[in-house]
Amino acid sequence: MNTLALETHAPEETERLGHVLMQLLPQGSVVALFGDLATGKTCFVRGMAARFSGEHPVHSPTFTLVNEYGHSNKLYHLDLYRLSGPEELLDLDYEDFFDSDGICVIEWAERAGALLPKRCVHIEFEHGGGDTRKITITNSGVLSEHWPERLQQGMGTRTA
Repeated sequence: MNTLALETHAPEETERLGHVLMQLLPQGSVVALFGDLATGKTCFVRGMAARFSGEHPVHSPTFTLVNEYGHSNKLYHLDLYRLSGPEELLDLDYEDFFDSDGICVIEWAERAGALLPKRCVHIEFEHGGGDTRKITITNSGVLSEHWPERLQQGMGTRTA
């Protein structure tokens, strides 16, 4: 397990981070997003989904709980904001998303509790003032060995 702390200074940078990370994720990955409202989670997912969604806008699936992007390769976007706890996730057949051939990204992942797989990428989003977001990425056995360097190269930035 290893961790990388970054800062983004505009929504477009947060989207770019999602896009670059997406290129490093193997099929079957689960990405768990944590953070308060308006900390950049949906911007990040928009960047992840760019290669799947084409011209279609990406929105947080707060009312539908799950959005699906792509055809043969898929991105499953779950938003657990409306759930009160992990027991409600059971009704979603969450295993189908967590154990898929696609990539599953989960907003408000703290609401999944112990149902989150041990092997996933945890990303914590925090306000840093203005448009700045502090983003901490922790890899729990999903990304390859040199992922921090590859992510930073793709972003053209340095650590926070």
